[in-house]
Amino acid sequence: MRQTLIIIAMMLSFNAHAQYKRPVVTIWEDAVPGATKAKSEPRTQMGRDGVWRMDEVTNPTLEIFEPADGTGNGQAVIVCPGGAYAILAYDKEGQEIAEWLSRQGFHAFVLAYRVPNNRAGALQDAQRAIREVRSIGFGRVGIIGFSAGGSLSARAATRWAEQTYEPIDAKDTLSSRPDFAMLIYPAYLDEGEGGTLTPELTVNSETSPMFVFGTEDDVRYSGPSCLTIADAMRRAGAPIELHYLARGGHGYGMRTGVGLIWPALAETWLKQFTH
Repeated sequence: MRQTLIIIAMMLSFNAHAQYKRPVVTIWEDAVPGATKAKSEPRTQMGRDGVWRMDEVTNPTLEIFEPADGTGNGQAVIVCPGGAYAILAYDKEGQEIAEWLSRQGFHAFVLAYRVPNNRAGALQDAQRAIREVRSIGFGRVGIIGFSAGGSLSARAATRWAEQTYEPIDAKDTLSSRPDFAMLIYPAYLDEGEGGTLTPELTVNSETSPMFVFGTEDDVRYSGPSCLTIADAMRRAGAPIELHYLARGGHGYGMRTGVGLIWPALAETWLKQFTH
């Protein structure tokens, strides 16, 4: 299969790190756009809460999770961990999500985007990652994100027509529009005046179809963000599926509480993209 052959070629730039579970490739072969530091290995730490964090990324990467032989559906999903744009909760909201997606037949790619405090760089990384994965030849390329990763996924789904960096090769002629987006307890989508939609997000009928999951008691992040993006999508006539529970909090990934509920709902929603 062409996809497998190109993935093997991508593996030639394999980046070995003890905490990675699968092959890892860099998305910027040469200079990183707007970089102020030289490329280096990500700075990592394991928290007392059992979450492996990256707290500095200067060389954005994709970690590749392939479905078992004979189970692939020919579609791909890029996974964006959260962490307030300050760190990446890399295992809980990255690797564990990619493993779940691969069990559904998707090729999953965990994106280590630039942190800390580099929203502009993170969007460049997401756009380049979508193009990188699209160049392999998958039928569809979706994106899923958690908290700040949900914000990044929403930005990728609404700002895909913008050229955020100077093209560097033929991959950059490809569309950066995700074919679908999944926002799980997303943050920062209600930063407009009076809690309205964040001004940088332009929602219209061409915005990627979205699955959104959050809870009312997550008052700082996903509560208002979920309702705000869902209302904007509804008004624009863009496809939106919203699941909004009373309780659940924030940062659960797939480990506890409603983190055990949303994956089944998402699996049903994802079936429309696997035919």
